[in-house]
Amino acid sequence: MDIKAPEWMEYFLDVSVALTGFSRFQLRGTGQASLYFDTIVSVIGEDLFGELLQTFHGIQSKAQDKKEESILTEGLRIEILGSEKFGPIARNIIKLWYVATWYQLPADWRDTFGTKENDQTFIPSSAAYPEGLLWQTIGVNPPGAKPLGYGTWAEPPSVSLS
Repeated sequence: MDIKAPEWMEYFLDVSVALTGFSRFQLRGTGQASLYFDTIVSVIGEDLFGELLQTFHGIQSKAQDKKEESILTEGLRIEILGSEKFGPIARNIIKLWYVATWYQLPADWRDTFGTKENDQTFIPSSAAYPEGLLWQTIGVNPPGAKPLGYGTWAEPPSVSLS
């Protein structure tokens, strides 16, 4: 398996779209897709990551062939998120996109599937933090990054607390 082949990045973006609810355009717009792909490979390895991507691609292809969105939704829920093997990884992919942090996989997962050398909690790049999907989701700029610009303090905040 050559996980560096272009189709694997496409599979990664496909699963990321399904997990985050953001479009491919939005995910690519963060500039983090390649970094996150490489981060996941470095933590869990090519074989396991490839297996996750192949599983999702199979679910997606079946849903597209039968033109049934529910096949994708159910397959994602049961075969990926509900999987003892893939669930923790998929949840970490969500966290990686939203808060730009890879969280160490749970102890139970490590006991069952093996401890990975690079599996620890870390931020893959200082550039990743301001690009986290969290900030777009809640409609604010990341604290300490991406300032709004001169004079913006004169305008009321666009986010209400009610």
